[in-house]
Amino acid sequence: MTTPLARRLGTTDAVVIGLGSMIGAGVFSAFAPAAAAAGSGLLVGLLLAAGVAYCNAVASAQLAAEYPTSGGTYVYGRERLGEWWGFLAGFGFVVGKTASCAAMAITFGAYVVPGSEWGRRAAALGAVAVLTGANLRGISRTARLARVLVAGSLVALAVVVGAIAFGGHTSSSHIGSVFAHGGVYGVLQAAGLLFFAFAGYARIATLGEEVRDPATTIPRAIPLALGVTVVLYLVVGVTALAAAGPAVLAGSHAPVAAAAGAAGAAWSLPVVRIGAAIASLGSLLALIAGIGRTALAMARNGDLPRGLAVVEEERQVPARAELAVAGVVALLVVATDLRGAIGFSSFGVLLYYAVANASAFTQDAAHRRWPRALNVVGLVGCVTLVATLPVASVAAGVAVLLAGMCLRALLRRGSAGTSRGTRRTTRSPAHSPSSRLRSPGR
Repeated sequence: MTTPLARRLGTTDAVVIGLGSMIGAGVFSAFAPAAAAAGSGLLVGLLLAAGVAYCNAVASAQLAAEYPTSGGTYVYGRERLGEWWGFLAGFGFVVGKTASCAAMAITFGAYVVPGSEWGRRAAALGAVAVLTGANLRGISRTARLARVLVAGSLVALAVVVGAIAFGGHTSSSHIGSVFAHGGVYGVLQAAGLLFFAFAGYARIATLGEEVRDPATTIPRAIPLALGVTVVLYLVVGVTALAAAGPAVLAGSHAPVAAAAGAAGAAWSLPVVRIGAAIASLGSLLALIAGIGRTALAMARNGDLPRGLAVVEEERQVPARAELAVAGVVALLVVATDLRGAIGFSSFGVLLYYAVANASAFTQDAAHRRWPRALNVVGLVGCVTLVATLPVASVAAGVAVLLAGMCLRALLRRGSAGTSRGTRRTTRSPAHSPSSRLRSPGR
């Protein structure tokens, strides 16, 4: 019998965990590849990504209210569409968000140690180790730490945006035409890359087993967290473009810092670095928690090794799953770069939400809170954005997905073999070969 997780989170806790995931992901890293794809069209891409994210958010909220357990769309896909669809969603989430963890850790290292490449990697590995330890201490401590990190991120962004806006070097002419670079395809690709920044509300759904009154809390918390993040991203995006223009943003690994420098607000660069470090830590903290719980749900069903399904009894956390996630993230930190991680992450997460929309479409009127049309728009939007991601990201995503399907098939085959062996060895003694030799009259 598996040990359930404790319900300790309220609406504010859930919103803060979602904000911690989204704010760190987008503001300090995603604008650069989006500007490279679409120039100033990243603003249109941002709105498209937000629209798809809203459709996904209401689908997730509606499903989480009916299935208030750990695992998110992995559980919903299994219940509504079948085991393989649930597996595709869960595996897409785990691999995509593991890449997100690596991206956030690398972002942290880049801002904290701007010099040596290996110094940045070492700082990133240290962040993974420390925040994994924080998660292992329990979800209540995770929520409290997330509050502190989100507050610090918001203060830093407010200072930097104010410095840029009033620095005297911003101009609407820097923004230019939104379709001048990359056209419609570029805008769609920017939307797919920026979607990476909005996917944090999934953390709320994957924590469904630990939220008090999930039928009320989750549908309320997800749109709230998403709405706050959309407004914040638009403010930062418009301000950064007006200060630096799309070419400067596209050429920088730290687009907000580049915008501050271009606006003549170099004095604010230390604030940018501190804010980016705090936001990256907040995002990484929540990501590790969410991935660990999806891995827990998959292991419970045998779609990942069952050893990952253990819940540590004293602190009520999936310790083995979180440690496994941390190990993979550490390997990616050493082996990958930021921009590749963002594209790969978007592939996995968009797949996850495509299954969420398809699952929500099948819910009956008793469990429906929003129109089915939003599920259709969300599904089409996810598929479209996946198709327009960079070719290398799509190829890598497909390859890893196929490897995951092969892994599941092997695990299932091994499980079936064990079950047959157990049935053979537990037959009644009267039917076993040795008992026939010992039975009276034989």
